[in-house]
Formats: sequence, C-alpha cells, structure tokens
Amino acid sequence: MASTSEWTPGDVEQAKEAREKLDIWPLDEYNCKLLNEVHPRNYVSNANKKEGSFVYDLIAIGSGAGGLVSSKQSARRGAKSAMITERLAGGDCLNVGCVPSKALIRSARAVAQVRRAAEFGVIVSGEVTVDFEAVMARLRRLRATIAPADGHPGTEQAGTHVYQGRGRLTGPNTVEVNGKTLKFEKCVLAMGGRPSIPSSIDGLQDAPFTTNENLFNLQVLPPRMIILGSGVVALEMAQSFALLGSKVTIVNRSSRLFESKLGDDEAANLIQNQLEKDGVTFLSSSTAQKVETINPGDGNKKLPLMKVTVGDKVLECECLLVAAGRAANVENCGLEEANVDYELGKGVKVNDYAQSVSNPSVYAVGDCCAGVPRLTHMSGEMAKLVVQNSLANDEWKLSSLVVPAVAYTEPEYATVGIASEEQAKKQGVACDVYKTSLEHNDRAILESSNIGFVKILVKKDTDDILGATIVAERAGEMINEVSLAMKNNLGLYAIGRNIHPYPTTGEAVMGCGVQYINKHLPRLD
Repeated sequence: MASTSEWTPGDVEQAKEAREKLDIWPLDEYNCKLLNEVHPRNYVSNANKKEGSFVYDLIAIGSGAGGLVSSKQSARRGAKSAMITERLAGGDCLNVGCVPSKALIRSARAVAQVRRAAEFGVIVSGEVTVDFEAVMARLRRLRATIAPADGHPGTEQAGTHVYQGRGRLTGPNTVEVNGKTLKFEKCVLAMGGRPSIPSSIDGLQDAPFTTNENLFNLQVLPPRMIILGSGVVALEMAQSFALLGSKVTIVNRSSRLFESKLGDDEAANLIQNQLEKDGVTFLSSSTAQKVETINPGDGNKKLPLMKVTVGDKVLECECLLVAAGRAANVENCGLEEANVDYELGKGVKVNDYAQSVSNPSVYAVGDCCAGVPRLTHMSGEMAKLVVQNSLANDEWKLSSLVVPAVAYTEPEYATVGIASEEQAKKQGVACDVYKTSLEHNDRAILESSNIGFVKILVKKDTDDILGATIVAERAGEMINEVSLAMKNNLGLYAIGRNIHPYPTTGEAVMGCGVQYINKHLPRLD
C-alpha cells in the first residue's frame, strides 16, 4: 500500500496548501474526499520505495483521461506501466471541466424548470430563489463521488505505479520524477492543456480574472459576469450563471457563434436566441481592450470588482471569465532533451498513429497533442489507440476516428464530421443536406421542447454520411446514432430503415433517412 496523510476539513495550513498548490478551495469535507483520491498528501507509492533500475513498458506523463486510460489499460493487459501525476488526477475533466460544469448546468436547468412549472399545471408559490452555496456544495459532493474512478488507489489497484510529482524527460527513453530516473520502452505524453490568456488586453494579466481552473471554487454568486470568448465553456457557463441569477455578457470577436469553426449558422442563431431569452447579452464582433481592477476582493466571499472596456462601452463585473481557447502544456517537460518536436501553444507533433514525428518511443494524446480535437473522449480514445500501437505493434489510425462534440447548453448543440455546408464547401466536398425540424416531433411537443433540428450531410447524390449537426434537448445522446453509422460505413438509407420507438426525439434522426429514401423511391404513377 502507498503511504499518505489525509486532507482534513477546516485545517488552516492544509487549506492554504490546497489553494496555493492545487487551486482547490474551500477545504470542506467534499474537497477533502476529492483530494484524498486524486492528490493525497505526502503520497509515496510502493514503487517509489524500491531501489535499483526502473524500466517500464509504458510510462504516462499526466493523469487526465489520456494518462489514466493508457497507463491502466496497459497494466491490465500485462505490461509494466507507470503514471506520473503532478497536480490532480482526473485532469481538467473531473476537477475543473466536464464534471463540475455539468453539475452546475443541472442546477441551472432546475431553476428554468421551476420557473416554467405553471406551463405543466404545477403551481409553485412564491419567488424562485437560488441558494448558491448549496448549488456549489452539491457540485463538490458529486465531484467527490465520481473521483474514485480516477483516484490513485484505483490506479494502483489496476497494476500501475503512481508517481506523484513533476515528470521531466531527460533523454529519448528516460524521465525523471522526484529525483528518480525511470526508463521506458514507450512513453505517452498526456500533460493536457490550460486556458489561453490573451496578452493584448491592457491590465488583464494583473486583474483577478477567472478561468475554468478556479471558477468552480466560487462561494458567492457574482452579480455581474463578463465572459471573454464564445466557445463551449463560455456558452455553457453564460447560460448557467444567467439562470442562477447573474447578469452575464459574452464578448465574441466573431460576428456570430461557431463562425471560426464554420459551424451551422442556423444552429448559431438558435442557440444565441435561447441564451438571450435566458438573460445573456452578446457583444458580437467585439474585443476587450482594457481591464481595470477597482477592488481585488479577498479571494473568498468578498468578490473583486473590475471595469472592462469593450469598444466604446465600459462594463463592470465581479467575475471576469476568460474562455478564449486552450494552449497545450509542452513547456518545461524536457521535450528538447527527448528529441520530441512540438509547437508552442499547439502541442506535440505526431503522425497518424499518435507517435512523435521525431522520437518513435514517444506518443502524445489529448490536449498536449497538436491537431486533434481537445475533448475528454478524444483523449481517452487516443490512449486506447496508443496502447494498441505501442505495445501490440498495431496500426490504429487517428484518421479513422469519428469524434462527436457537444455543447451542453439548453438546447444542446452536437456535431460530428463535416457538420455544415460551409465546412463542406471549404473542403471542396459537394453535398446534399437532409433536415428534420423538431417543430412537429411529437415527443418534443409533449416535452414542450420542440425547438431545434437534425441536419445530416451526405456526399452529393449518395447516402454516404459526411457529418451532422443536431440542436435538441438531448442532442448529445442523439448524435451517437450518426457517429455509429459513420464509423461503420452505414449510409443514411440504413438510418431511415432503422425502426425508432415512438414517440422519441430520436425519430428526427430517422426522419432525415426517410427523406433520403422518399427522394429515391420509384414513382408509381
């Protein structure tokens, strides 16, 4: 068993340590439960106690989805593996991304549902109020409940040696951690990424701004929030905080949502309209020029106060959320010593097998890898691919992966493949588009959520699916049918012939297939 000491709720010195070193606060029972799993105090694995030479079949540097999956899966298959974790195991997803954000989104959705209760014949007397401290306590409790799946005990139990410290490559096949040199046959770089902070905004670097890395530590609901950026994090948090009671403004440098990725313009308009109904203000084709700190706050329950200059407007806020993209963590990792080519900001350069283009013993997955979608499920799937390629001498290819993406707004926005006519045009692909609106979908009508649509793009004059955009209450569930069809080379005809239960929102996916079939049925007159 590894030796550790426990995080203790309310301990002043430990609270300072958790905040300064790990960006986690408050140190309540739920955050202690989290940290005791993903970053135990004074953690020393049995592997650290052994003397002599250490040679591993596979070492993962990083403990997010990519590091966890690659190290644990290789151990389960009989390889000698290790994982090096500097901060919080589970990475962004568990600690400051997917998990806490979805907990917050659920609370915000509950607010919206209660406010609409009268539509369903349910009378809620009195004003709907939000207990923000309870919302955040729920978030921390549920995050801690999920944490054991990524915690050190479970990883060690799978057969992986866990080294808690900073890993740095020292040569083509060596890495140093806690003063110990480990040798490897294969190494998986899974250092993840971090929020990009614009350097062109005067005063931003010195302001008490917020990113996803500390947003979920909030203990007081900010009366006013300004968000720089209009990607998934920005949209999800804008809608959530607006529903919870904040006055939210999004500063979007593009003229519309999803423009930089050539996303579907109808989806963009629909999502923006819904967020505006929920109280979000959009400043499109706009950029922030200056941030002035009026009051820095105390980092706890006394919120800061800032002035943000956007064009000719000067806006005040208590929370300035920077959600302007991601940068790969590739600095100070010893990549030069290991002869691993990379590009600052973008990540490690790899071939179609996720293998370093300059060091065949090194692979990269997830947010630290250049040219791949920065999504948790992509990182996990890349890790499976790397284990198979590096240890089983297989040739699984990144180009073979079909990767859906979802923004968990209300309604949700889900895409896969070539998801708009504009994308198809840019790639020089002629296409046909089949669309089913939810306006007349019976299940959506009965749920009072018949806003949205399904669009499926196929190669022109064929049923070969190129991609899809879905806007619906559960678009993230619906997109999987399209992804499965694409992965297995099933055409739109097959989707149309697949029987869907009635009534379901998923019938809208089938509807696109039925349109294709009807278009190509022979005439009987």
